[in-house]
Amino acid sequence: MIAIIDYGAGNIFSVRNALNYLGIENQLTEDISVIEKADKLILPGVGAFPSAMRMLGKKNLIPVIQEQAKKKPLLGICLGMQMLMTKSYEFEPCDGLNFISGTVEKIPAENLIIPHMGWNKLEIQHECALLANLPEEAYVYFVHSYMANCTEEKNLSAWVEYGGKVPAFVTDGKYVFGAQFHPEKSGSVGLQILRNFAELN
Repeated sequence: MIAIIDYGAGNIFSVRNALNYLGIENQLTEDISVIEKADKLILPGVGAFPSAMRMLGKKNLIPVIQEQAKKKPLLGICLGMQMLMTKSYEFEPCDGLNFISGTVEKIPAENLIIPHMGWNKLEIQHECALLANLPEEAYVYFVHSYMANCTEEKNLSAWVEYGGKVPAFVTDGKYVFGAQFHPEKSGSVGLQILRNFAELN
């Protein structure tokens, strides 16, 4: 069973609808005992980094997520992906979950429309189990103004071109994965990524 962590800042229903469409058992929850018993976790997120981290903190979910991700797969989506990083500078400096070394900063805005919205082609940098079985030209859907910059290139699995190299998919190489795009809104490509996540051992 996949636990979709419901902490008040997530795009939870579209994620759940996608999993239901695929026939993947899931549960929306903020219950620590359910999160601990789940096989895998999804951390969705929309909005601002500092407020989302505060919401996680108020529900005492930060240490739970940090502990559970040592032994089971965790997928962060959009803001949820950014929260996997060490620190964000959205509005104010704010510590993240620190699964992946790096920072979250505003997309450089020269001659660009911000927020970055729409479909972009994934450029695979490092093979990753969640990016397996995708078409040669895989397009995914983005809505964001900030991006996660990995300290080490090994953590960056895929990126897209948007006035430069914008990180699209990150991993710690073990259990933690993050998609800056919305798999649940990315058609057959996104569904395949969610299917790959569900099939992880």
